[in-house]
Amino acid sequence: MERTFPEDKKAKPSPASESLSKNLSVPFRGHIAEGLCPGKKLLLVGVVDPKPDRVYVALSCGVGSERPPEDVAVELCVRFKDRQVQRRACVGGVWGSSQLDVPFFPFIRGQPFRMEIYCEHGRLRFFVDGEKLFDFSHKITCLPRIDTLWVRGSVTLTKLA
Repeated sequence: MERTFPEDKKAKPSPASESLSKNLSVPFRGHIAEGLCPGKKLLLVGVVDPKPDRVYVALSCGVGSERPPEDVAVELCVRFKDRQVQRRACVGGVWGSSQLDVPFFPFIRGQPFRMEIYCEHGRLRFFVDGEKLFDFSHKITCLPRIDTLWVRGSVTLTKLA
C-alpha cells in the first residue's frame, strides 16, 4: 500500500548544518545529525489544527525527494476521523504490516501536544504529553542510517529538538 501526500505542499529539506528547530513550516523534512543511536531523543512540540484530518511523522534513511525514501524506520499516521494511530515501516521499498493498538488517543483538535521519541537498542519508544503511547521494534537495525525526520498534515510545529 502506497501513501500519497498532497502535491501542492512539498517538503523542502533543511540543510544538514541547521538544527531541526530552525524552520518549522509543515510539511517539514529535516536532517538528524549523525542519525539515530541508543540514548538519542527527538522532541516534537506542536498544535493540532482545529479541523484535522491526518498527521504524519516519519523517520527515514536519507532525505530522498518529495516523499520518504525506500527505507522508512517508522511512519506514524494519526487519523482523527477514526481516532487511530497507525504505524508501520518500509524496508527496501516493501511496507510491513500496520500496527494500530494504542492505550489512548492523545491528540485533541486545536490543542498543543508534546511528542518524545526515544531510541533504544531494540526499539523506538513514543510518548505523548508524558504518557507512553507505544513501542516500535526496529526494522532497520543500522540506526545511524535513520537520519531524516518528516512531519506532514494537520499540525503546526512550535519546537523540534
